[in-house]
Amino acid sequence: MISAQAWADAQRLWDFQQMGHELRPCSVAIGLGSHDLGVADTTADLYHRGMMPLIVFTGATSRTTRDRMPRGEAEHYRERAMELGVPADVILVEPRARNTGENIRFSRTLLEEHQATVSSVLLVSKPYEERRAYATARKLWPEVEWLSASTPMTLTDYVESIGNARLVIDMLVGAQQRLMIYPQHGFMIEQHIPDDVGTAYGRLRGAGFTSRLVPDAAERK
Repeated sequence: MISAQAWADAQRLWDFQQMGHELRPCSVAIGLGSHDLGVADTTADLYHRGMMPLIVFTGATSRTTRDRMPRGEAEHYRERAMELGVPADVILVEPRARNTGENIRFSRTLLEEHQATVSSVLLVSKPYEERRAYATARKLWPEVEWLSASTPMTLTDYVESIGNARLVIDMLVGAQQRLMIYPQHGFMIEQHIPDDVGTAYGRLRGAGFTSRLVPDAAERK
């Protein structure tokens, strides 16, 4: 059983991850590969709404996607977007990235190789990683303007779509940890963490929602 306190804390982390950006047309969208095909769906919807003329889907495979997406996350995203009516000639595929930093760096290189003029990017991620993806992108490619987007849904709806509440809370805790420790390593920009967010993270971590944490000596100091 997941306690009412744990649900409340998970909701606080979920809310904090939502950047609340007002979306507008950008030079390109970058869809970050993962297990969640909803990223491709949302990117396709943004394309049909005229939000960008060009899309990059980026991502290789991971232990959670190699069975479901054997051709690679980016390629499966491309196929899904095309099923939803996005023309093949507006989609670029970056098939090597295995983490968020590589997603950004390799996508930038691909766009430069295609001589794309980029001044703004719609960064499409899973709902619980908007802020983490944004912070990484701002660090690695500061010359462009970044807007974060994800599938509009509640925490309850997302849990139902995944079918594993504990895993979703573990992922929220992992995303929050990275926001707190990765700036020290130069992986993302520093962001203010409100006290109630830090408290919610600490309670969830203490309650054992830890499967998605990364080891970090600095956090233990």
